[in-house]
Amino acid sequence: MDQIKIGKFIAECRKNKNMTQAQLAEKVGVTDRAVSKWENGRSMPDSSIMLELCGELGITVNDLLCGERIVMENNQQKNEELLLDMAKELEQKNKTIWNAMWTIMTVSIIGLIGGLAIIAFFVPEGPWMLVAILALCVIFLIPCFYALKLEVSVGAYKCKNCGYEIVPTYMQALNAMHRGTTRYLKCPKCNKRTWCKKVLKK
Repeated sequence: MDQIKIGKFIAECRKNKNMTQAQLAEKVGVTDRAVSKWENGRSMPDSSIMLELCGELGITVNDLLCGERIVMENNQQKNEELLLDMAKELEQKNKTIWNAMWTIMTVSIIGLIGGLAIIAFFVPEGPWMLVAILALCVIFLIPCFYALKLEVSVGAYKCKNCGYEIVPTYMQALNAMHRGTTRYLKCPKCNKRTWCKKVLKK
């Protein structure tokens, strides 16, 4: 989706309705700053207010997401193009999150190994070494928990038994045994526990 094009379209429709940014903002329950961001292409209207916004502007959701009024003959083609664009954006977003998760894990592991080496060389044996190791492990776990949150937020886990794609809660994923990004989960479809491999598309 072209946010700049959509923003210009929102501004054009608003002006055609003889509304100021403040008036439009009041009608859909947002600030005039939010409307300004839409029209400048810096953000998109939230999905929860899209229908209301389109009603105020006298356009369809398809018109809004395409940044232009859609002629009925071209509607089906535009719908297909829009769905493809949204699928590509979602795929790209998932890949970005996935790469961020692996970056966090890699940096954390390197930090843990480096920290243990520093402790081994510079901290004398005794209670202070134990405290330093425990503190390092706690620090290491914090980004690990965040990385797991990123892992759970994209894609799904494919059941090895029936192929069903499971989307567990954060706690279910946290409590499950795992080998890398493959987790031992209970499938809600076949009701069996299997090693479920992570797949980005769900």
